[in-house]
Amino acid sequence: MTIRVNGETQEVETGTTVRQLLVVNDVAQPDMVSVQLNGEFVDRNRFPDTLLKEGDEIDFLYFMGGGAL
Repeated sequence: MTIRVNGETQEVETGTTVRQLLVVNDVAQPDMVSVQLNGEFVDRNRFPDTLLKEGDEIDFLYFMGGGAL
């Protein structure tokens, strides 16, 4: 099926979960990424059982910390 990941079209197998998508996309630190599915944040504990559907739009968001200069 076809989905969009960070704005790019990607083909994945039917039944792919958010967790599997992180693996397929070689996300180096999955504990440090937030995932939006169709504009809504997915709770981290739901990654293993959140199934993707045809046409879904997924964004991986990496939050960077910083300090004052």
